[in-house]
Amino acid sequence: MKRILPSTLFGLSLFALFGINTFAQSPSREELLRQVETKHEELLKDLKKIEKQLLLPSEEDQLAYAEFLTQPGTGLIRLLPREIYDSYDHPEKRLGLRGGGSYYSFTERNQEYGKGTQIGLEQGSLLVSFSGADYGMVANLGDVPLEEVAFENSAVKFLVSYEPAGNEPLARVEYRRFGSGVTVNGTLYKTRLPAIVDNSYVMRGISYSNSDIVVSFRVVRKDTDGSVIIAWRILKKYPKPELARADQPAN
Repeated sequence: MKRILPSTLFGLSLFALFGINTFAQSPSREELLRQVETKHEELLKDLKKIEKQLLLPSEEDQLAYAEFLTQPGTGLIRLLPREIYDSYDHPEKRLGLRGGGSYYSFTERNQEYGKGTQIGLEQGSLLVSFSGADYGMVANLGDVPLEEVAFENSAVKFLVSYEPAGNEPLARVEYRRFGSGVTVNGTLYKTRLPAIVDNSYVMRGISYSNSDIVVSFRVVRKDTDGSVIIAWRILKKYPKPELARADQPAN
């Protein structure tokens, strides 16, 4: 039988002591899960701060429209391109905000998709019709000052006088009709049009049980990432439209 040296015994004792302490001091699964949750919360808070800054128009844009923004029912927003910030093709840029900052509600002043959404940006085009029976239409008026897009404008007159569909089948017919394009008095109205810098637009957004508005806006600038800065004004608000069931007649 081999003789065990005292130094060897001492080394084994230290290993046993530190080994036991190491295992004893290891965090439990519950503690590890709490740490994971805490890290997620911290990351989400940081991400939300960054997203908020990313969505803001530049200081120069805000300064240029400072006087305009003192008027009631106006605003200045940035829409991000959905194909970049709400796409799994670009996971490194995908935002936590639902819709990736590509949408906006003029009535709710909110950029989260589904919160009264009335406009969006995708593939360089402005969208005004989304899911369900909700629909809208937009017209490009060209390089017209936003102040001149008023009720006297023939395009505005058409949108103001337009009667929304009263039931779901009719709403879907209108959705498809404006999707293809409707021309009235020389003006084209569609659910989707290119976002062109220094052009002004007028739109009608019909969201059943939510909102019905006419809005004029101008594409002020396009940024390097494809996002656009939009100055807008609400021209008219209507009572919340109601949609009859498919088996009910329209009012």
